[in-house]
Amino acid sequence: MIATQLKKRALLLFVICVSFFSNAQNPNTNVVFILVDDLGWMDIGANGSSFYETPNIDQLAKEGIRFTQAYASSPICSPTRASILTGKNPARIDLTQWIGGPGNPEYKRNLPLEEVLFPELLQEAGYKTAFMGKWHLNNIEGGKAFWPNEQGFDVNVAGHFRGGLYIKNKYFSPWNIPNLENGPKGEYMTDRLADEAVKFIDQNAQNPFLLYFSFYQVHAPFSAPADRVEKYNKKKDRFGFTDEERFAEETSGEKPFTYRKTQDHPTYAAMVASMDMAVGKILKKIKDEGIEDNTVVVFFSDNGGLSTSEGTPTANTPLRAGKGWLYEGGIREPAIIKWPGVVKPGTVSDAIITSNDFYPTILEMTGQPLRPDLHVDGKTIVPILKGESKNIHESTYFHYPHKSNQKGGPSSAIRDGDYKLIVFLDNYKMELYNIKDDIGERKDLASELPELRDHLYKKLYKWWDEVDAKFPMEFTKIAPTN
Repeated sequence: MIATQLKKRALLLFVICVSFFSNAQNPNTNVVFILVDDLGWMDIGANGSSFYETPNIDQLAKEGIRFTQAYASSPICSPTRASILTGKNPARIDLTQWIGGPGNPEYKRNLPLEEVLFPELLQEAGYKTAFMGKWHLNNIEGGKAFWPNEQGFDVNVAGHFRGGLYIKNKYFSPWNIPNLENGPKGEYMTDRLADEAVKFIDQNAQNPFLLYFSFYQVHAPFSAPADRVEKYNKKKDRFGFTDEERFAEETSGEKPFTYRKTQDHPTYAAMVASMDMAVGKILKKIKDEGIEDNTVVVFFSDNGGLSTSEGTPTANTPLRAGKGWLYEGGIREPAIIKWPGVVKPGTVSDAIITSNDFYPTILEMTGQPLRPDLHVDGKTIVPILKGESKNIHESTYFHYPHKSNQKGGPSSAIRDGDYKLIVFLDNYKMELYNIKDDIGERKDLASELPELRDHLYKKLYKWWDEVDAKFPMEFTKIAPTN
């Protein structure tokens, strides 16, 4: 481990030398990266939700650019989190499952220390860096050696191995987790983390900083302050949906199951509202400190909304399925970037971007040199942000070779232009969809367009070899036919 850290340190010193002239020409830009846990594409007002209320996030969209086709690299949390920090597809680093989840295939249960994360590059360039909230990039055996403090963050608030707050009091103090003192009895975790973020900004407003704010919400367990829940109980009554309007049957998978198709879960809505309030606190503090014009704000989610199991608290309609699936509901995310003076306020882009792309994008926005040797799968989206390009990806790839807790089977997929091919690894079934014309993925074109299906499969198969993708033990790769 010591040798690994020494090699990493030598690499980072090289980065400082390379970036000196670049930084001299570009003023240091603060970065606030906001990552929500399990927030679905349709869970914000800016994307069309009528039940949830997210005024602060909606305002952020009005002040920046909102992406309609932003993708997480995985339908599950830990892999996507790794892709953001490394700029690599999870399949390339064998971190394809939520850490602690079942193997087959086996996967890395600690984010490797030899990976150079983008916070480390900013840290070495003089940034004060802070991580707050959910980490979930190591297992309990890995211990503190793999916590945020060892991966480029000067400050670590509440980040450790656990992926959720599975405690008696749920999101309320005392929570008894590392790196965050218990607050007054009944203090709400989301409110407390927002206060910690405000404190960090207050202490570092005069220096370049990175605040990586990673919500534990809106992940289960579902709980929120009673007054916030009551507001949405009343709203639910006004909407008056029947169970027939709330739920429907999905026939994909091993057997049919029920999924939520309409949003009206009061506690989940209160959690979304609490998350939005926390975002509002952070944005207000940035304005109050007079650093708004020199602060980039990124808003994203790690996977789709939970709609097919575990309480089915939200609906991703018109997208199909949700967390744990490679259908659009599992991987298409709300994404907003505010970059004052560069991004035209109120811009809406249908460019395809992925969680891998944040690494190089943040480097370029902060005046650091790009490192394609590190962010192998990420491409900077700065040309899109500047209005100089409409797209950066020809193809994007997804690989989740595990059974999910949300009834999803092991699968792999490629998005190429308007089309998406999904290969289910338990039975080798292929499904092909025109996402532009069929956002709900209901018309399978695999048999109607066999040449396109086979062409996309060849590209996916080649990518499997490129990243050395791992598969379930019972799966045997079938080479494409010529």
